[in-house]
Order: sequence, then C-alpha cells, then structure tokens
Amino acid sequence: MADEFVKGLGIFTSAGLAWMVLAGWYRTPSFESSQQLVAPLSLGDSATMFDTLGVLLMDVFFWFAIIGALTFWVGIPAVRQAREAIEDRAQ
Repeated sequence: MADEFVKGLGIFTSAGLAWMVLAGWYRTPSFESSQQLVAPLSLGDSATMFDTLGVLLMDVFFWFAIIGALTFWVGIPAVRQAREAIEDRAQ
C-alpha cells in the first residue's frame, strides 16, 4: 500500500507544480492582486500557439493531479480490497 501512496503523491506534486507554474504565467495579472493563480484568462486575440498550448496543458495538469492521485489513493486500494473480499467469500 505504501507504493501506491508514493505514486499518488509523486503524481500530485509533479502535476501540481506544473499547474502552479503555468497558472502563475497565465492566470496572475499582478502579484499585488488577491487573485493569484485563479484569475480569469485574458489572452485576447494576441494568443500564440504556445499560449494556447500552455493553457491547454494547465488544464491537463490540473485534472491529472486530481484524478491521478485519487486513482492511486482510493481507486486501486478499493479494487484490491473488493477483490480480496470476493476471494474470501468464494472460499
């Protein structure tokens, strides 16, 4: 069980760090404002291909952090416990 926790923690921290870097670039209008990392996007018509890719990757990293961590912390242990319960009931 410890290896699932470490895998989930690794996914959560690495994807979370990548999201924080991209959100700092694209969702922080000013470091004096109170809406750092969560301000709405304001790219407008001047968005380049790299800006669009950065915004897309920001969303991908966010959901990968959430779903990846939950998979290793909740999903896999629940499936293993259910499998063991079914095998115990069959015997």
